[in-house]
Amino acid sequence: MKKAGIIISLCAAIIVFVASCQTDQQIEYMRYYSGGQGLYTVNCQNCHGKNGEGLSALMPPLTDTAFISKNKDQLACYIKNGMTGMVKVSGKFYNNTMPPIELSPIEIAKVLTYVGNSFGNRVGLISLKDVENNLKNCK
Repeated sequence: MKKAGIIISLCAAIIVFVASCQTDQQIEYMRYYSGGQGLYTVNCQNCHGKNGEGLSALMPPLTDTAFISKNKDQLACYIKNGMTGMVKVSGKFYNNTMPPIELSPIEIAKVLTYVGNSFGNRVGLISLKDVENNLKNCK
């Protein structure tokens, strides 16, 4: 019985050790993602919804994984400069204005990492360097 307890304790210690071993990139991703969640709640949720579902015919959803992936390099520009004109998301057309949002590049990277990995999206980490490069190329 004592031997079984030692084996169970050893297995539990190994599981805890393995689970706590994360790479620097995984830790950075989690920092961006969790920070982005709070920024999304404050700055984006009012129009795009708690679950990224959008507002009926007024505001597009963020659940269209194809749109998010296809426009990944433009998303920082949409946040920084706003967006006007017709856009097709999830097979529907939206023609409303998204105002610019006053966020720093690191805050944009965090909110995009959150949105890019929530609501069915899986684009991975969107780093500060990615956002800075994308902002240089805004149209």
